[in-house]
Amino acid sequence: MDRNQFAQFLALHGQEHVLDFYDRLDQAGKDKLSAQVEAVDYSLIDRVREENKTEPRGHFEPLDAVTLDVIAQNRDSYFSAGAEALREGKIAAVLLAGGQGTRLGCSGPKGVVDIGITKPVYIFQRLFENTLEVVRATGAKLPFYIMTSDKNHEETVAFLKEHDFFGYPKEDVVFFRQDMTPSVDFEGRLLLEGPDQLSLSPNGNGGWFASMLKAGLKEDMDKRGVEWLNVFAVDNVLQRIADPVFVGATLLSGCTSGAKVVRKADPMERVGVLCLEDGRPSIAEYYEMTDEMIHSRRPDGELSYAFGVILNYLFRRDALENIVSKAMPVHIVDKKIPYITADGTAFKPSEPNGYKFELLVLDMVHMMDSCLSFEVKREKEFAPIKNPTGVDSIESARELLKGNGIEL
Repeated sequence: MDRNQFAQFLALHGQEHVLDFYDRLDQAGKDKLSAQVEAVDYSLIDRVREENKTEPRGHFEPLDAVTLDVIAQNRDSYFSAGAEALREGKIAAVLLAGGQGTRLGCSGPKGVVDIGITKPVYIFQRLFENTLEVVRATGAKLPFYIMTSDKNHEETVAFLKEHDFFGYPKEDVVFFRQDMTPSVDFEGRLLLEGPDQLSLSPNGNGGWFASMLKAGLKEDMDKRGVEWLNVFAVDNVLQRIADPVFVGATLLSGCTSGAKVVRKADPMERVGVLCLEDGRPSIAEYYEMTDEMIHSRRPDGELSYAFGVILNYLFRRDALENIVSKAMPVHIVDKKIPYITADGTAFKPSEPNGYKFELLVLDMVHMMDSCLSFEVKREKEFAPIKNPTGVDSIESARELLKGNGIEL
């Protein structure tokens, strides 16, 4: 587009301010900016101007879990079925690692954060070592897909290569980048990160499979014979990945997906719970639960909504392909978004100043026909690192790791 065409396009969508720096850019900068602006889905931005930006939720009901007692009774059969699927190459791991470790005092990827005390122990290291335990126990060849973002890709790849993937077979590690979406202010105006650059952010934890397909990884999965994907977040350093017991239980259940869950520590714990919504598997976030849901109990005295999700899911691949062929819900989320002002000054807000558009994995669960709720021991598999100190922190994770015999 030439300048006049670009100006007309911006005016059509109420984004004339994007021209503020246009005349100062070289041709490469102009082309870059116009390509980004053209690629924006303006139907999403139109929703910012609507009065109601959130989708209404349906009718929630409890969903029973396969409890620790039941798992112990069936452990051998679950393990056997899961180990066989792993050895046959039907399972792959997908690590969601597109974020930064800024809340932990790290300017780079969260996975490079060192949580050791007497020696270096990195978040990435713990995840690879946990997965290697499964590979060695089952004799599996397990593909390990890693989702990065434009903001951390090079640093993530360089770090893992430098550490030789912590002993994981490098031929089984595959990187792909998460799709990015633009950010807008509260009036729906596109924010600029630089004179030739829109403010772009990763599109949420529900965009991972579409990003895999966009990266051309369908052919890789076909070649490897992958039928199931175990997706998990970067910040839980105790989680077991491609756990054969979890895999086997899900496969034997006939469900199209499975979710690892922990029993809530108390009714008010701020964690999303796995449940049913309008008869389909779903996740109710803690802030969406009514007092009645929070305190509801079964006849045996246990909480009706007792099991919190830990973002460790197993999805059947053909069901995922069906999902991405449809339109997933897009969530409009208040965020603090750095940007440059009209005079070119970089501004970092201390309060939310705009919206980001995100796809969420909880919607992927809800779009599945069924989901096995699989209980794990909190102290054995749940050590999230979201803060430097306090709850769900480096400090709390260290204590849990030491309690599991991990040297730090």
